[in-house]
Amino acid sequence: MENVPDRPIDPGSQPGNQPNHVPVLPREVCELLLADNPAVLVDCTLGLGGHSEMLLQAAPSLRVIGLDCDEFNLAHSRSRLAAYGDRFTGVQANFADLPKALDELGVTKVDAVLADLGVSSNQIEDPSRGLSFDRDGPLDMRLDMSKTTTAADLVNGLGEGELADLLYIQGEERHSRRISKRICQARRQGRLDSTVALARLVASAVGQDPDSRRDRIHPATRTFMALRMAVNRETDSLKRLLAAAPSVLADGGRIVIISFHSGEDRLVKEDFRTRARSGSYHLLTKKPVTPGDAECQSNRRARSAKLRAAKFIAGP
Repeated sequence: MENVPDRPIDPGSQPGNQPNHVPVLPREVCELLLADNPAVLVDCTLGLGGHSEMLLQAAPSLRVIGLDCDEFNLAHSRSRLAAYGDRFTGVQANFADLPKALDELGVTKVDAVLADLGVSSNQIEDPSRGLSFDRDGPLDMRLDMSKTTTAADLVNGLGEGELADLLYIQGEERHSRRISKRICQARRQGRLDSTVALARLVASAVGQDPDSRRDRIHPATRTFMALRMAVNRETDSLKRLLAAAPSVLADGGRIVIISFHSGEDRLVKEDFRTRARSGSYHLLTKKPVTPGDAECQSNRRARSAKLRAAKFIAGP
């Protein structure tokens, strides 16, 4: 990894940071994205603005364009980053539509692209979103509330085989068949709409007492992740971002993607390596960059993070 001069990037010291919301891999993100002194950077997953504020603080001449499909997060970040004036622009958009979002701003090329594919802490902790089973809530899971399909629609509407495939492919759930069968049996008695009810159902399907945790990871974790990814079409959005990135990056522009799911990391790895072989990317990370022990202890969300980075090389 390349080095850059020390910069004030301690996220814990930044004004406006919400409790329990800490940018993942902060030093690595700054080192990789700011090494060539970019003028314009796109934060494709703005969230609560942690990475964007860190980058704006570390590079006084940088302009950041932040994208987020979550109306609440966008409003929060606009308020949080208002002090940076026209150096920050917030746009409500899915990162899959990056070229369109830039075109509407009159921006043709950018010098850096960042995407942190994790879900914001506030989204997970809000029971009305249905992303967690720690507190009961509706099986919603939409990050963009203008979308119409919810997790409940999938759980109650898909056939047993379709649901099993979804859990296996999106969540890499090895008990997908058993879980799907149990869900289909249960929904004959009535529609499944509760996060806690679904989590208990999954636990019992894999032979675990819903009220006893034998493992650190709840048995319903992969099921919930699979449903969330399907509802928000996360895999498709990532594929579209990877395909679009070379068209918006200036020569020498950098792209950094942080993933929390092995399937997403695999897509990023394959795309970067394919473009490196063709000569359009230079890999800045030969292997994924992962958090150290200290960061994992202070920020549990960082434990499964994998960062990959590349530099775009324009053709003749």
